[in-house]
Amino acid sequence: MKTIEYSFTGPVSDIQHDMLVSMLAEIGFDSFMDDDWGLKAYCSGEIRDDAAVEELLRMEAFRGIHLLAVEEMPDKDWNELWEASYQPVVINERCRVRAPFHEPDPSFEFDLVIEPKMSFGTANHETTAQIIALMLETDFKGKDVLDMGSGTAVLAILAKKLGAARTVAIDNDEWAYNNAFTNVALNGIDDIEIVLGDAAAIKGAFDVVLANINRNILLRDMRAYVEAMRSQASIFFSGFYSEDLESIKTEAERLGLHYVHHLVRNNWVAAEFIK
Repeated sequence: MKTIEYSFTGPVSDIQHDMLVSMLAEIGFDSFMDDDWGLKAYCSGEIRDDAAVEELLRMEAFRGIHLLAVEEMPDKDWNELWEASYQPVVINERCRVRAPFHEPDPSFEFDLVIEPKMSFGTANHETTAQIIALMLETDFKGKDVLDMGSGTAVLAILAKKLGAARTVAIDNDEWAYNNAFTNVALNGIDDIEIVLGDAAAIKGAFDVVLANINRNILLRDMRAYVEAMRSQASIFFSGFYSEDLESIKTEAERLGLHYVHHLVRNNWVAAEFIK
């Protein structure tokens, strides 16, 4: 059976990337790989449907994404190829994020196992890695934690490993929601509350909020996050560029948050605020 490779120019944001992957999956694509040029997507030759792909790219949500090439690929073990290209990520020499096929390494304080499937949050992206770096410098012991836009649930899992009490992971994507259960189990955790929904699904009060989403959703839903924060609670924002930091600061301060500090890597920002 022939495998067909579709090469797309890179999505301009994480949310556009995740939307494209999700909708390609709905029309039969079953594996994906990011490279320096953009996104590669693979499907069986038996279900190849160029017209469906062209119709997808005409949607306003995918403005700026272009199909570069469509090629028939020689027979390969695609799972083996993916495993060979996917490398663990190490943050601050303390936390390692790996796939299930990588061997454990007890030399790391935190050795997290993440099966990404089609969910965002493997720590390969700067936003996830930088929030992890900030989390490693934060006291989570006994604190209630909310992870908004949780993706793979890697941040919620690390929060529990750092000693968090009640931990809630919320994502509005069904792939991410189901994937979170897999990853929580892989890491030997059984008490993270996994919720399918958006900011309207937030229940209760929290000492730490993690929000690695994107600029527009952060600005839209920030009030809901702040209302769920106890006095002196911390919130970590990421998923936006350096040029967006001022608008995030302005809205945060308007809602009663105080800027603490931020990290920048390849123009992506992770910032901490306190209520």
